[in-house]
Amino acid sequence: SRSVEKHKGNSESLRLSHIFIELLLQFKFYKLSYLRLASEIRMIDSNEDLSKLLRALFLAVIALVAWNLHVFLLKLKLTIQGVLYLFFCNDKKWKTPTDPGIIFQEELDDDSKAEGLEKKTVIFVRHGESTWNETFNKGERSLIVFIVGWLPNLVKALLYEAYLLLSGQVDSWFYDSPMSHYGLEQVSKLRDFLGKEISGVEREIHHLQTLRGEDGGSTSIIVSSNLRRALSTIAGGFCDRLDRRPGDKIHIVPSLQEISRNPDTLSITPGQSNVTASWIEKYSDLCDFQSIFDNRCNMKLHRGNKPINTNGLQRMNEFCNFVFSTEEEAIIVGGHSIWFRSFFRTFLPYTVDHPSKSRKVVNCGVVAFTLMRKPGKVGGKVSFVIDPRSIDVVYGGFT
Repeated sequence: SRSVEKHKGNSESLRLSHIFIELLLQFKFYKLSYLRLASEIRMIDSNEDLSKLLRALFLAVIALVAWNLHVFLLKLKLTIQGVLYLFFCNDKKWKTPTDPGIIFQEELDDDSKAEGLEKKTVIFVRHGESTWNETFNKGERSLIVFIVGWLPNLVKALLYEAYLLLSGQVDSWFYDSPMSHYGLEQVSKLRDFLGKEISGVEREIHHLQTLRGEDGGSTSIIVSSNLRRALSTIAGGFCDRLDRRPGDKIHIVPSLQEISRNPDTLSITPGQSNVTASWIEKYSDLCDFQSIFDNRCNMKLHRGNKPINTNGLQRMNEFCNFVFSTEEEAIIVGGHSIWFRSFFRTFLPYTVDHPSKSRKVVNCGVVAFTLMRKPGKVGGKVSFVIDPRSIDVVYGGFT
């Protein structure tokens, strides 16, 4: 079965067994086994014993950090970057551009005049729930459940982060946060939706054929943000298409990196390097994530993290230029909620009232639309607009 829920118990047991075995191997390095540590804890009967145990634990941590120094240095680098982005980046700040509704007024009012414009179909696919979302966002939980569980969830996240560091894994709960277990369930449902029998109105059928890479749909290219949760969503949700079409690749486009200063929006993957499956994805039976990352992803454009002096508007314009540089008729985009919402706010006419401007695409939601381009006068600026009449919710919708 492709259901994550069905195998969640087995996956969780395997994952916990792996953690236990790996920690025992790490402890063996400095000759302090788990059993000896437990024995020391039971024998504590004075402050002196407690002091000795704390010193032993401190030395154990130092030994593990030294043994996994390369991971410690990477996390240190990410921490420094995170602090710099937090205080100095202007990712969400830019001057409001000219209303595209004014620039394209004639074409939007008269279809015959719009025929001469260049057009592309863009299909946004938001990522599944991430570990960061699980810890800090209410999501589908009630407010009471979220508030009561916030502190325990934060403690769990910090313990996982410590384990990943001390066990030498290039992974993180917070930085470039991967999909959570629930996120994998959402991706599994997206995969089921894309594999269902095609039905519905003509436009819906056409979008599904495009997403599946089938005859009758538009020719398409699959692209993704460089952040792991977006790439994993595309890898898992579209794995059947990748199996049917061995020539398809997932192209990493850095301009899709999320618009935010939070550490979960920093890429943990070095420039032009393959993405590493998270500790959660390694035990998933949804698909072989690592094989897809190694063999079906084009990382040539991946430069690492977004520059600190960039902002969301610059990257959205870069993406628009990328869209019209492709030969395919449609672009399937794995990305993020704030980036998507900012795109709708920027390229929909300002007078248009649409949920995409104020609400987020749901996790694993799919929204399609037509993007149009108008070249400027000689030496002028190229402009882009979303045709408001073309927006279709293919799956999920807005929240």
